[in-house]
Amino acid sequence: MKQGEENTEFVKESENETSKFIFQKNNKTKVGAAVIIIFLVLITLGIVLSGVSFN
Repeated sequence: MKQGEENTEFVKESENETSKFIFQKNNKTKVGAAVIIIFLVLITLGIVLSGVSFN
C-alpha cells in the first residue's frame, strides 16, 4: 500500500488554506492550552508537596 505525501503543520495560521494541522491559532486553543498547563502545574505541585509532607 502506497501512502500519500504528508505535510502536516503544527500550528495553523489564519492565512494558510491547508487542512492538515494540529492546532489552530484561535481562542479555543489558547484557553484549552492554558487549562491543561494549569492542571499539570497543580498536579506537579501536589506531588512535590505530598513528597515533602511524608518525609
